[in-house]
Amino acid sequence: MNKLLENKTALITGASRGIGRSVALRFAEEGCQIAFTYQNSHEQAEEVRQAIVAKGVTCRAYVSNAADFEQAHKVVEEVVKDFGQIDILVNNAGITKDMLLMRMTEQQWDAVVDVNLKSAFNFTHAVSPYMMRRRSGSIISMSSVVGLYGNAGQANYAASKAGIIALMQSVAKELGSRGVRANAIAPGFIQTDMTSALPQATLDEIISRIPMRRGGTPEEVANVALFLASDLSSYVSGQTIQVTGAM
Repeated sequence: MNKLLENKTALITGASRGIGRSVALRFAEEGCQIAFTYQNSHEQAEEVRQAIVAKGVTCRAYVSNAADFEQAHKVVEEVVKDFGQIDILVNNAGITKDMLLMRMTEQQWDAVVDVNLKSAFNFTHAVSPYMMRRRSGSIISMSSVVGLYGNAGQANYAASKAGIIALMQSVAKELGSRGVRANAIAPGFIQTDMTSALPQATLDEIISRIPMRRGGTPEEVANVALFLASDLSSYVSGQTIQVTGAM
């Protein structure tokens, strides 16, 4: 049986941990060659690279500040040189710097918008010419349920994730005639290293507001990314798929 992403190459930003790591491993299971970026966590990145290679595909890791326009373009050039093509882009790099709006500093605002939103622009801008020439490609960007509904203390994060939704809708309209699709995924409460650090009382309160009464897993988000990356979603573009347990 053919695998869903056989003979395809994916570039995933921020894949040394969390959702990005799960997406990379899930894609590899379906025969995809993997290129991923990371910024600081060298040991984690190497562990992920080895885990991907163990699944029988080629994998290379690239050190990059996703928020830097020139670095993003350089990475894309290197990936095309190393792999020959980029069929799938997953904009996953992201950070939080939570603070009530009136106390939020300009640096906290700029850092989150740059890493979360500008990085998605940077890499989308860089891969678009390659995908347009091949008249094929899938661009997937990680948004958030917070980008749809907002959240107190996360004005910067919410704005960046709402921007991703609008960015993908616009890219879908601009590149659709060239066979390139663009979609966003909006995860809800997902069990990652970031959320595991929350106090138990906070976790209990959040889960009580989720109809499915549990947090999601990075693997469940990765499965949605796999659908959007594969030909199973060949007529799906400009959409935002929530992975929230009906939150």
